[in-house]
Amino acid sequence: MRITTLFSIALLTVNCHSVQKKTTPLSVYDQYPAYNGADLGMNWSVRQSTFKLWSPAAEEVRMQVYKHGDGGTALQVISLKKQKQGVWQTTLDGDQKGLYYTVQIKMAGAWLAETPDPYAKAVGVNGQRGMIVDLASTNPARWDSDQKPVQKQFTDIILYELHVRDLSAYPNSGLQNKGKYLAFTEKGAKNSAGKSTGIDHLKELGITHVHLLPAFDFRYTSVDESKPPQERKYNWGYDPENYNTPEGSYATDAHDGAVRIREYKQAVQALHANGMRVVMDVVYNHTGSTTESVFNRVAPGYYYRQNPDGSYSNASACGNETASERAMVRQYIVESVKYWAQEYHIDGFRFDLMGIHDIATMNAVSKALHDIDPTIFIYGEGWTAGSSPLPEAQRALKANTAQLDRVAAFSDDFRDALKGSVFDHLDRGFVSGKAGMEESIKFGIVASIQHPQVDYNQVNYSKAPWAAEPFQTINYAECHDNHTLWDKLAISCKDDSEEDRIRMHRLAVTMVLTSQGIPFIHAGAEMLRTKNGVENSFNAPDAVNWINWDRKTQYADVMEAYKALIQLRKNHPAFRLPTAALIREHLHFLDTKGANLIAYQLSDYAGGDAWKDIIVVFNGSPDTQTVFLPKGNWTVVLDRDQINEAGLRTMTVPKVNVPGISAMVLVRN
Repeated sequence: MRITTLFSIALLTVNCHSVQKKTTPLSVYDQYPAYNGADLGMNWSVRQSTFKLWSPAAEEVRMQVYKHGDGGTALQVISLKKQKQGVWQTTLDGDQKGLYYTVQIKMAGAWLAETPDPYAKAVGVNGQRGMIVDLASTNPARWDSDQKPVQKQFTDIILYELHVRDLSAYPNSGLQNKGKYLAFTEKGAKNSAGKSTGIDHLKELGITHVHLLPAFDFRYTSVDESKPPQERKYNWGYDPENYNTPEGSYATDAHDGAVRIREYKQAVQALHANGMRVVMDVVYNHTGSTTESVFNRVAPGYYYRQNPDGSYSNASACGNETASERAMVRQYIVESVKYWAQEYHIDGFRFDLMGIHDIATMNAVSKALHDIDPTIFIYGEGWTAGSSPLPEAQRALKANTAQLDRVAAFSDDFRDALKGSVFDHLDRGFVSGKAGMEESIKFGIVASIQHPQVDYNQVNYSKAPWAAEPFQTINYAECHDNHTLWDKLAISCKDDSEEDRIRMHRLAVTMVLTSQGIPFIHAGAEMLRTKNGVENSFNAPDAVNWINWDRKTQYADVMEAYKALIQLRKNHPAFRLPTAALIREHLHFLDTKGANLIAYQLSDYAGGDAWKDIIVVFNGSPDTQTVFLPKGNWTVVLDRDQINEAGLRTMTVPKVNVPGISAMVLVRN
């Protein structure tokens, strides 16, 4: 979830609650004692299971133990003992593996509703009860030998954003485990024309990281895990319930809390084995429910920000926002990402509405994760969906990215300059002929850093560089939000031919994959993904959201172009320079006269490239335009619809004519 059209954000999750009044003075929360340990929740062993709950305002706390994840009466009810630092504790003797539990707290003489604890590592169907689990028993075979694919530097990353269900739901996907984690483990799947699908397709494409939309346990009101698969509604999952356990609707058995854990790990393992790292989309900025959330049932009010009048603030546009600046909220987020990185071997984290979090929390997340593995990649949306009482100077906003420690942000500057504003469906961008986008495009090409040839006064949204280093910028043309690029072009360029719209689409992805920073691809874009004109498909049916694998056959040339562009970027380090200093040293824009025309040169074996000099030209105009070249013999390696690193042709003339709606890459050795 992110800033789209604000009226649609309010509808993103069907169970978002309206802002509600609270009477607890804000200063009371600051007086709550913080717990220093990292052992909250249920910790299992063969001999005993120890449970700790942080609930400083509780008068009493009790636990109910059940045989199943839903239904039935409690096998026993246990009163917890109060310890120091607001913690309540109990110990269950013997091997309790496989049992389920809830906790309840008493406040003002009344018992609140039963709930799993916030730190639950396994849950029953629909996440209403925690489960006592032996995590080691959930490991797939050879899990201990699971190896992350090699990653030398962050700018080598090529991100691919994918919803678990979208990969396999299409009837002709050739995948048997439709909508499941296990679909990622299936090899040899083909579409109706015999072209590869599933994980074979991802490997063929050449991307380095698969970014999975939320796959933690989200609200049952969005997707009811108890229903048969064919009756389950669709949802993106941006309505969190239990942060530390996988979503059950993607598992073959949602009733056994261990199954979803094992199968999530199998998906990660399969992606690693096929050369791809895994990014987890995390939504710590709000909860799907407010009064009924796990947080509010164990420490009412504490985990959320409030306005001065005591009402819940709402920067998420879903009825609440979490208070990451409070000690136990910050600790919760840090411990949660550490858990996913260590238990599930997750390689990266994408933070939804990261601008709601404070800078100190994001830097604490970075330190904790990079202490585990320096190659873990962290990025997020550097904005909010509404106003927040947290001062802007403290927020992890795009404008404050330079203050973040090894954390990146999405560039909406480049996105909207490429295709037109996401807020105006008819607006065009550089690739569709809109003039005046040149400086915003140049800003994206240099990855939002300081560069002497960018006029920041003319950049569409940012009037100053916001990235300290190129890896802090995520460049993209589309994501799960708003229209796909293909649908956006269909709406804004409805009078243009399909051939021209395909050229616009290819020009956009060429610009993303040859610019500095980190490129981001929306799953299915390589086959001109359409959602049939639906802008925000968060709860639309599978038929709107699935990847239509037959489009891979229909638009085979586009797929081949994506593959070639990805390979071009991977083969040539000049397109992925690791530091801002190297970009300023080696990347220089050429003087071009025409509108919607940009050319730049990467000089002197930039980044250790095998090519001495590279010229890249982008022509967003429908007309052929002329670019004057430095002296020398230039070999064209990319020209409109053709890519050949060995060379398409060589020229010695001082100028080159670049066809309309196209890119050209020339090299000189």
